[in-house]
Amino acid sequence: MDPTTDTAGRTGDAATARSSLEALRAEIAKAVVGQDPAVTGLVVALLCRGHVLLEGVPGVAKTLLVRTLAAALELDTKRVQFTPDLMPSDVTGSLVYDARTAAFSFQPGPVFTNLLLADEINRTPPKTQSSLLEAMEERQVTVDGTPRPLPEPFLVIATQNPVEYEGTYPLPEAQLDRFLIKLTIPLPSRRDEIDVLTRHAAGFDPRDLRSAGVRPVAGPADLEAARDAIARTTVSPEIAAYVVDICRATRESPSLTLGVSPRGATALLSTARAWAWLTGRDYVIPDDVKALALPTLRHRVQLRPEAEMEGVTTDSVINAVLANVPVPR
Repeated sequence: MDPTTDTAGRTGDAATARSSLEALRAEIAKAVVGQDPAVTGLVVALLCRGHVLLEGVPGVAKTLLVRTLAAALELDTKRVQFTPDLMPSDVTGSLVYDARTAAFSFQPGPVFTNLLLADEINRTPPKTQSSLLEAMEERQVTVDGTPRPLPEPFLVIATQNPVEYEGTYPLPEAQLDRFLIKLTIPLPSRRDEIDVLTRHAAGFDPRDLRSAGVRPVAGPADLEAARDAIARTTVSPEIAAYVVDICRATRESPSLTLGVSPRGATALLSTARAWAWLTGRDYVIPDDVKALALPTLRHRVQLRPEAEMEGVTTDSVINAVLANVPVPR
């Protein structure tokens, strides 16, 4: 495939794309402290054209992380605050009557962007949550029978507070399965929290990323070149079988009522390939699968109530599966 060029004039090839995407960590660190695993997960999702669910308590910079990612990638981004009274048309757009022309015209909603930040998605009822399903799966929005394609790249990054908080609507399994990965954003360490306060005391304004020195270091051309290279990353039959064995083992776990579906197995293979390429290899090894197993699978399984009462978590079940499934040589 011929190299592509983005809006800043950069020409995309695999080597340049990898170095540009590696530079994202340093660029995002100018605004967000101590979230390297989340940054890596977001980059993997972009390379796989998948969507991301971010979970964490309020105030751990989930929104700032997404805004900084968009600025560093030179992508358009919009934010929707999901509330109990939000309507589906507030997300997708609607037909608006124009009195001057006596006709209806389509007014695009915020979903028409590159990075859609669906903030606190579990604060809105299922009817509005489901308004994103077509956009996430088909990458289009149908209003009044007319399908309208979304921009490329298109990524939904939905944030949610832990489901035990009051006033939340847990996402149904069908919608959870549409997310490629689920990232948990932890509270910062003491050192990182001191760094955050020091930056704010020095005048850091999270609403002004440019003053923090955040600049575009990659763009759509780099993403396209990276995706082409990832498509050529070799997956041996042994690695494919390893992925299948992991997913089948979750279906047999006594702690789970719902195991990983074949779609989940496909997702794990995709994220492992992207991680292999990011780390400089053109082939997948078992460690790549292990590295992406938790974020790719943790939202695709469901605990039995009795296991949950005993303190078992989805992460602990998946870790147990990884420890018991034989690793190919």
